Amino acid sequence: MADSNSPPNVSYERPFYAQTRFLFVALLLAAVYSYGWRVTEIEPGELVRDIHLVKPLVRDLLHPDLLTFETEKESANAFFVLSSQQSQVPPLKNTDSGPSFVLSKHTGQTGDSINVSGKGFRPHANGTIAWFNSIEQEYPLGSFATDADGNFHREIIVPPSAKGSTQTVRAVLEWQTGEWRVSDTLKLTMDKMTETVFLALMATTFSIFVAAPLSFLGARNLMTGNLTNTAVYYTIRTIFNVLRSVEPLIMAILFAVWVGIGPFAGVMALAIHSIAALGKLFSEQVESIDPGPVEAITATGATPVQVVLFAVVPQVFPQFLALTFYRWDINVRMSTIIGFVGGGGIGFLLQQWINLLQYNQAGTALLAIACVVIILDMISARVREKIIS
Repeated sequence: MADSNSPPNVSYERPFYAQTRFLFVALLLAAVYSYGWRVTEIEPGELVRDIHLVKPLVRDLLHPDLLTFETEKESANAFFVLSSQQSQVPPLKNTDSGPSFVLSKHTGQTGDSINVSGKGFRPHANGTIAWFNSIEQEYPLGSFATDADGNFHREIIVPPSAKGSTQTVRAVLEWQTGEWRVSDTLKLTMDKMTETVFLALMATTFSIFVAAPLSFLGARNLMTGNLTNTAVYYTIRTIFNVLRSVEPLIMAILFAVWVGIGPFAGVMALAIHSIAALGKLFSEQVESIDPGPVEAITATGATPVQVVLFAVVPQVFPQFLALTFYRWDINVRMSTIIGFVGGGGIGFLLQQWINLLQYNQAGTALLAIACVVIILDMISARVREKIIS
């Protein structure tokens, strides 16, 4: 008879974090991420140290060129030389006619305080002062207001972005002389955005006529039973995989050389990639159909084509249509990128504005892209919901 006072035989399982396997995996992950951190040269300090360089860019992107009006502008430049030997550097004179802009000193280092004054500007107006280093990076220094005689005085600090030798300090005063109107940038953006939407539409439409028939040949449940069908199945699947592995950006470069820069190159690049993407998705839908109707129609002696038309297509048509709308949505977004390599559409225009440092115009293009993508996503989601339900 067992002793009633003896402790029960209870086995205690160690928590997962105390197991040797977990410790080994944790050490392995730590080593992997440590190596990845070093290989990718992640430097969080860079995000803070040079943030002043990106501020003008972000400011312009957040102020898209949507509306405009006729303006007049007055500006004047003054020059500054980064040097610790002030007496050895002669002041650089502004040769521009019109308003004058004078610095209290023309040499110094970052962090130095400088008094600036302007004369001959438009009276009772507001303007801005900006610093441009030797590679034309802009650093805003603030605003100024002219008095009744068109003069102003204020103090500025040599910014940390001052690099190189000769720096330019620019005072700009701009005022409205006409009525508000839609900017030329917005008109051009809407024109190219329309081209982008139809570029994606044509590419998606062309791809359907190729992807849909091939998807039946790439479905395992329809292409089994003999060696020939199996060979066709693997051939089609291999074609899909190879085409999907090539980015549309690479295809756009190829077609830009082949047919020339423009939207046609973008249509062909997106169409080829969409054939592979839709072909794979369509074939997976075919593989998931109910085999009952297929077996029933096959038992009547129907040909393979008749089986596909009357037993397979009715089951997959709603999914095919939903996936097509989804692919169109994807192609609209992808067409923006392929425009950077000559594929036409809004992407090509966006690249030009970025290269020319016209970030206000680039902000207009980005806003248009975001609006169109959001609208198409909502429409696509609603259509897919209606079709599937």
